[in-house]
Amino acid sequence: MDAVVKKLLRESGETFPEEAGFELKDTPAALFKLLVLANLLSARISSGIALSAARELFAAGGGTARGMAKLTWQERVDALGRGHYVRYDESTASRLGDTAGIVQDKYRGDLRNLAVHAERDRDGAGGLLREFPGIGPTGVDIFCREAQAVWPWLRPYIDDQVKKGADRVGLPTDPKELAGKVADKDLARLTAALVRVGRDKRLAESIREKTTAGR
Repeated sequence: MDAVVKKLLRESGETFPEEAGFELKDTPAALFKLLVLANLLSARISSGIALSAARELFAAGGGTARGMAKLTWQERVDALGRGHYVRYDESTASRLGDTAGIVQDKYRGDLRNLAVHAERDRDGAGGLLREFPGIGPTGVDIFCREAQAVWPWLRPYIDDQVKKGADRVGLPTDPKELAGKVADKDLARLTAALVRVGRDKRLAESIREKTTAGR
């Protein structure tokens, strides 16, 4: 494995679901949590605050579509507030309630049915994800980047944020070539790391410097 890739996985390869405190699996609850995470991370707010808000929502019972729907609007606002997601708390509380309703009504509470509706087609999945309020191109990228860990038909999901990070640390930006640097099970971890270095120039420089120094 490339030395830069090893360094990325070791130091920055924590996925967003892991950071939010749950293991991503091909199950209704985990996929719904990922959708909530994609919604929160889509706003112009720090990822740390979005992750904190997600943890508060899940702790309050909003880790499933049914649980999120059972929370009152005020309970969702309060959970978001505890996570310091205060700038968008009221509108986001409404969106998450609507999102839970769509998951229950259209997908019978199980987002694995979204894959079925999309016929396991990446563009089809993107179109269906954009039907959820608050999910635009950024949210689609976040969801699919992480979901490729459990939905092989999405691989390789290499969006512009990942390519930016790859370019910063001297890795190829071609999706197939970049994906070939790791085993399939590590691709979501690699893309998470590359998103981080794409957003943080100092982190990218640190990764490159440490790799060069170790040669």
